[in-house]
Amino acid sequence: MKEAGFYQKIEGNRVQCTLCPHHCVISEEKRGRCGVRKNQKGILYSLVYEKACACNIDPIEKKPFFHFFPGSTSLSVSTVGCNLSCLFCQNSDISQEVKKVGEVYGFSLPTSEIVRQAKTHRCQSISYTYTEPTVFFEYAFDTAVSAKKEGIYNNFVTNGYTEAEPIKAIAPYLDAANVDLKSFREEYYQKLCGGKLKPVLDTLILMKSSGIWIEVTTLVLPDQNDSDQELKDIALFIKENLGAETPWHISRFFPQYRIGNLPPTPPETLTRAREIGMESGLKFVYSGNVPGDRGENTYCPNCGKIVIGRYGFTITEKHLKNNTCSFCGHSLAGLFASEGDKDVIQGKAG
Repeated sequence: MKEAGFYQKIEGNRVQCTLCPHHCVISEEKRGRCGVRKNQKGILYSLVYEKACACNIDPIEKKPFFHFFPGSTSLSVSTVGCNLSCLFCQNSDISQEVKKVGEVYGFSLPTSEIVRQAKTHRCQSISYTYTEPTVFFEYAFDTAVSAKKEGIYNNFVTNGYTEAEPIKAIAPYLDAANVDLKSFREEYYQKLCGGKLKPVLDTLILMKSSGIWIEVTTLVLPDQNDSDQELKDIALFIKENLGAETPWHISRFFPQYRIGNLPPTPPETLTRAREIGMESGLKFVYSGNVPGDRGENTYCPNCGKIVIGRYGFTITEKHLKNNTCSFCGHSLAGLFASEGDKDVIQGKAG
């Protein structure tokens, strides 16, 4: 175990965690809502430091990142636990089960070994993913610092339910984040996710202002967050607060976890959502979980030609030199530099 950061001691040997907006007040020998931060004798500990539940090499497109070194591989690392409780969670076995059974399972994986594996397998980045990196913040932070020294990039795949101070602390080492913006309705977050909307919006704005490359993902659930108005509200928030160049991934839902009564999202819903995003002024709107859909491709916003063609997680064609369209010379926002090349637009090089 490792003493956690971002907490305060209060009377009665209790502590208050300030890592995420829940601000859990935790009595002695109890845990926070994430299931992996425990108060022992008035000290808050992380139960998952250097205790991974998954470590895989993934295509970066799987995260999904489409403007962050497309075609590269990323070493993906996770621990158990999550600070939200989404009823449609796609990884509930590792994110939610620890809250029920109490067992923090995993295997020893030191930060130095993560960096070593990333170098050995020539991964351009390390992804803190699968569950919620906020709940294993100390582990992710120490790994990211070491990775940056070795010229390896870092990214979060996150629900965005994080307080400002942790984000500010890791920002110098965090190059990109794909943030789930699950809905633009407060009641949706409260009912289906066990959280609130505003902290996620605040995280997105803070990450953007901190120089972190941002991509946004919305999982579209039938009859839950798929109205034209809500989709337009999300698109306009992204454009006005994060910039029209920010990629928006609209993903197809399949029945998962505690929501088995909803059908999969119709592909035509994603087509309509993508049209709404583009009509709202976003330059890059992508369809997710629909292999072969034209919405998987990256189109040059100037000439309209395909600069990166995709099928699922595989790149099928590429007409982009660093960040420049090979057809018209237009510069695209993102981190497109090849390995060893530090030319970037809108983001940070290592």
